[in-house]
Amino acid sequence: MRDVTPETISDAFAQYAAAPQNQRARDIIVSLAGHLHAFAREVGLTHEEWRAGLDALTRAAAISDAQRNEFVLFSDMLGVSSMVDMINTPPGATSSSVLGPFHQRGAPVLRNGGDLWKGQPGEVLVVTGEVVDAATGAPVPAATLDLWQNADNGFYSAQDPAQPDKNYHGILTADEEGRFCFSTTRFKAYTVPYDGPAGDMLRVLGREAWRPAHLHLIVEAEDYRPIVTELFPSDDQWLDRDAAFGVRPDIILELTPTTTRKDVPEMLEVRDRLPERFLMANVRLRLAKEEKGRSLLF
Repeated sequence: MRDVTPETISDAFAQYAAAPQNQRARDIIVSLAGHLHAFAREVGLTHEEWRAGLDALTRAAAISDAQRNEFVLFSDMLGVSSMVDMINTPPGATSSSVLGPFHQRGAPVLRNGGDLWKGQPGEVLVVTGEVVDAATGAPVPAATLDLWQNADNGFYSAQDPAQPDKNYHGILTADEEGRFCFSTTRFKAYTVPYDGPAGDMLRVLGREAWRPAHLHLIVEAEDYRPIVTELFPSDDQWLDRDAAFGVRPDIILELTPTTTRKDVPEMLEVRDRLPERFLMANVRLRLAKEEKGRSLLF
């Protein structure tokens, strides 16, 4: 198209994609391009600003690796991750929340009742719970929970060479009644990495980099839609100022101090080694049935 203008370029882009191999991919990419064109018109984007944006993306690629993904961090800080989570949480299911940049594949197996604490510093926490069907409340048997969190110093193992590889990471399988338990330490609030371009964006906007303390989970079971979520302590000071916009009412967790073991499951590996005072929390995770026919774009 030889006579393209700022007002017609979006239509031209759509015309160029008139014979897509994947209609859903075409719809998404054409809409994205149209919004980007409208954004550039609205703000009067200059060449210098455009190049600065490209430079930020180039720098994000340069510092991203298997332990840290700056593009995920950008998505989190812009609220895009949370928007996608919210519009894709099925009715009745546990709310989705951000994956974050520090998930590591290949976490070690953690037996049901197993221990992530391993005598490390921090308040000892016993987590019990169940995985249920979001529609019926019936137990979901043998669901798997991919768990990860930071240590008492606020760092994930991927950030901290002093920690063992994949420390505070584990994949646990619930029993046939959907029940599970494990021991760990209280997770800590922390600042997201702000030594890269995502941090530059936060500083330009005058924003805080703090995230409330949270435990990450990916919960999966046969015939159910997986969920990626986080659990947040109810007393955390950053709940209403989460830099990643990840807090939802149903994933706020009560951590209850106790000195008694009467509610601690017998299967807990460290039951007899718990300190005099520890924390307990109980969670009910709700999974929705898988929708047939969902597919990836690429």
